[in-house]
Amino acid sequence: MGQEQELSEAFVTLADSLVADYDVADLLHRLAHHCVNLLDVAAAGLLLADAHGTLQVVATSSETSRLLELFQLQHDQGPCLDCFRSGTAVTVPDVALAADRWPIFVAGTQAAGYRSVHALPMRLRDDVIGTLNLFGAGPGPLADADARVGQALADVATIAILQERAIRHHEILAEQLQHALTSRIVIEQAKGVLAERGGLHMDQAFNRLRRHARNTNTRLTDLARGVVDGTVDSTAVLALQPRRGPSDPVPQDL
Repeated sequence: MGQEQELSEAFVTLADSLVADYDVADLLHRLAHHCVNLLDVAAAGLLLADAHGTLQVVATSSETSRLLELFQLQHDQGPCLDCFRSGTAVTVPDVALAADRWPIFVAGTQAAGYRSVHALPMRLRDDVIGTLNLFGAGPGPLADADARVGQALADVATIAILQERAIRHHEILAEQLQHALTSRIVIEQAKGVLAERGGLHMDQAFNRLRRHARNTNTRLTDLARGVVDGTVDSTAVLALQPRRGPSDPVPQDL
């Protein structure tokens, strides 16, 4: 495959991820391999921050680069970590000259057979979600054209990942809202059952329901569902306190 075709395929793949469902892991592994085929580098890897802000290895073009990424995370030093923390590109044309700055990382990089490292931020405005890391077999700077292409790939991948997270977050919120609405409905139904069977006002019925849930260490929604479907004896719920009429306290957490 020619370089122009490879470049076109890389951006088409990333663009597709913006409008269609996709697998994040597969997308990032393909991105790592596209970088090796497009840029003057021997290997590529991607680090993404987890929910706690801790970097994790998510994709690499080779086992050697995967082990090196894990190595720098384990020892908490290297250009890729500095790139993530600063949100700016960190380029190391000759790792041998960076031994004072990252002694352990440099030793590991040389042992892995790499002589240059270039870390590009995966960033959207102030939100840095990870880094795209490029490893060269020989010393030397990353060509300007390669740096632009690499950063462009990282940028589009960042947008795709953030969009996927936003969609997933929206789906979770929608699911939580639906669960809350469903729970509210079944609780209202249980209140009606208890009010009818115990001759209570609705607020009094809820008070009995809530107290029984607390006394039996049962989730309120589960108890309400049991009252409605008959798997919970409603007389046990009603018997928790004597009928006192309208003076029963009104619960404050409706």
